[in-house]
Amino acid sequence: MAVVVIPAYKPDEELMKITDRLWAYGCRMIVVDDGSGEAYRAVFDKIKDVCVILHHPENRGKGAAIKTALSYLKNGAPQEEKQSGDVIGVMDADGQHLPEDMMRLLNFAETHRKALVLGVRTVGREMPLKSRLGNQITRMVFRLVSGVAVSDTQTGLRAFGPELITKLLSVSGERYEYETNVLMACAKGRVPIEELPIDTIYRDRSNSSSHFHSIRDSVRIYRDMLKFTLSSFSGFVLDYLLFSLFLLFLPHTAFCVLLANIAARAVSAFCNYSMNCCFVFHTNRRMQTAARYFALAGVILLLNNLILGMLVQVLHVPVHPAKLLTECLLFLFSWLMQNCVIFRRERVYALPEGKEGSCAHPGGKVGMI
Repeated sequence: MAVVVIPAYKPDEELMKITDRLWAYGCRMIVVDDGSGEAYRAVFDKIKDVCVILHHPENRGKGAAIKTALSYLKNGAPQEEKQSGDVIGVMDADGQHLPEDMMRLLNFAETHRKALVLGVRTVGREMPLKSRLGNQITRMVFRLVSGVAVSDTQTGLRAFGPELITKLLSVSGERYEYETNVLMACAKGRVPIEELPIDTIYRDRSNSSSHFHSIRDSVRIYRDMLKFTLSSFSGFVLDYLLFSLFLLFLPHTAFCVLLANIAARAVSAFCNYSMNCCFVFHTNRRMQTAARYFALAGVILLLNNLILGMLVQVLHVPVHPAKLLTECLLFLFSWLMQNCVIFRRERVYALPEGKEGSCAHPGGKVGMI
C-alpha cells in the first residue's frame, strides 16, 4: 500500500475530494495541517477517519510540512503503520493534481525505487503567466547550476521509494525553496530523476488557489545563487579596486599588469573564501575545503591572466574593460565549481525546538510528533 503526503494550508473542499479518491485507490494518507488555524479545523475533522493528520501550531511552509510527514514515517509512526516497503507520493491539497496521476507516479516508483519521479506539466499558454515564467527561469538556472535538465522544476507531484526518506530529510529549506533544493540534492547525489507527463487543473488564469508568493518565494528559491552573486560581486569590487590601485603606481606593461592582477586576486580570494564559508555555503573553515578552494583560485587566476593577456595584448582591449570582461566570463565557472565540488556537503535536518504539535490518527487516536 502506497503512502501519499499532502501538505495543506487553509484547504477547502478539494482536499476532501482528493482524500476520498485516494482512499478508494487503497492509499494511506498523511495530511499535514500547516498552521491553517481553527477556522479550518472542520475540514481536517472530516477526513481524520481516513488520514493521519499532523498539525503545525503555526504556518511553517510547504517544505517543513513535507519533512514533518517524512519524519513521522521514519520515526514517529506506530509499529502497525510502519511498512518500510511502501512507496511515497507527495501532492498538493488544492486540486491542481489528479489522484489518477498520483497513482501513475506511485506505480512507476514501484519499479524505480531509487529514483525521484516527477509529474511534469505542459508549460503552455494554459499555464498561468507567473507559473510559466517562474518555471522557465528556474528550469534554466537549475540546468546551469546542476548540469541536469528537468522539464518542470516547480511541480508538486512527486513519488519515490522509502530509500530516499533520509536523504530528503537532510535537504535544507522550509518553504517552496525546499522542492528546488530536493532536485539539487538529487542531482548532486546522482539520484535518477524520472519524469511522467500529467494533467494540471487551474481554477483561473491567475492560479489564485496557490499560496506561492512570486517575489518572496522566488527569492528563497534563488537564495543561494543570490548570496553567491553578492559574495562574488563584493570580491570582484575589492579585486578591481586593488588592481586599479596597484596600476596607479605601476606602468601598464604586460609584466606589471600581471603582477597587479596576481596581488589583487590573492587578497580578494582570501576575503571571498571567508564570506562563502560564513554566509553562502555555511561550512566551517577546514583544511580540506581551503585547499580545494585555493587550488580552484589558482586555476581561476591562471585562466584570468590568460584571458586578460589575450584581451589586452592580442585584441588590444583597454586594460580596465578587459578586466571587467574577464571577471564576468569566469563568474559562472567559479559558481559551478564551488557549489558542486568545493563546498559540497550533506545538510542535517532536525525538527526545530518547540515546533512539535499534535497528530490525529485514523480512528481518532491522538499522539505527538
